[in-house]
Amino acid sequence: MTRADQLLVRHGLAPSRSAAQRLIARGAVRWLGPQGWTAPRKVGEDLPDDCELQLCDDAELRFVSRGGLKLAGALEHTRLDVRALACLDLGQSTGGFTDCLLAAGAAHVTGIDVGHGQLHERLRADPRVHAFEGVNVRTLEAAALGAACPPGGFDLVVADLSFISLAHALRPAYALARAGARLLALVKPQFELGPGGVDRRGLVRDATRYETVRRDIEGAAALAGWQVLEWFDSPIRGGDGNREFFLYARK
Repeated sequence: MTRADQLLVRHGLAPSRSAAQRLIARGAVRWLGPQGWTAPRKVGEDLPDDCELQLCDDAELRFVSRGGLKLAGALEHTRLDVRALACLDLGQSTGGFTDCLLAAGAAHVTGIDVGHGQLHERLRADPRVHAFEGVNVRTLEAAALGAACPPGGFDLVVADLSFISLAHALRPAYALARAGARLLALVKPQFELGPGGVDRRGLVRDATRYETVRRDIEGAAALAGWQVLEWFDSPIRGGDGNREFFLYARK
């Protein structure tokens, strides 16, 4: 017997245990047991190792993480065509944004992350992906990327940063972008406001603080040289339930 979430990953039906747990919680998983097809009652329910599993159609399976769904919604909102573009992904992590860009036709994606070993193995093996781990975006320069940095700069910069303000990435992103390049960055207010702006669960409760975040980030973008085009809600909330936004800008 094995936990339901672990079985989903083992059978290749979910990219990670966290994704498997969300699928089970939404009722998107069924297994064939003595009573026929039934949904696991909880993510930790023990199921037979050889049981047959089935997934209902679920949007979460499109990409290696929910981040891909957020960016897909942002691309649709902005009508940004990424086909054949050279892209820079700041805060690559598991690779949700990278996965989305490749699915939308990007030529290649160079990813930056301060952590190690988080990128999904499917993306790590993709020749269109160049992953740089253990790199702090605050001090990122073209020299660190070598041949992975296009001579004229990147056509598109996307960002999904956690635990630091997006403001720290705006100048390095600008320096690595070509003239006319676009920036599409996820803004997470809980990491912009600091401990005083969230409750004990890390949630932003005072909606008036969102305007403070917008003013600060748009101001930082302008100081870095970006021309702000739009500020809009992410189509999907954060995994913790926080409201999130996208900054869309041009160099």
